[in-house]
Amino acid sequence: MHIVVHKTKCQGHARCWAQAPNIFKLDDEGYVLPGDINVAQEDELLASRAVRSCPESALEIDRTSAARFEPADMQPSAGEA
Repeated sequence: MHIVVHKTKCQGHARCWAQAPNIFKLDDEGYVLPGDINVAQEDELLASRAVRSCPESALEIDRTSAARFEPADMQPSAGEA
């Protein structure tokens, strides 16, 4: 999973950090640090909850990246080499 941070939308509510402090890092004033975030598969549920908790929609789950493909999707099917 990949999360896009829209730094200009962040108002410093820190709800993302309250949901997942190991994923979302804040600056000294409580604003989410800029830069996109790659989330490990085992933390995806927690990260999704944190993204949904943002009242400013400053966080967005990137569904266009290769991260949305499951490993099974990349395995060749029977008859393919």
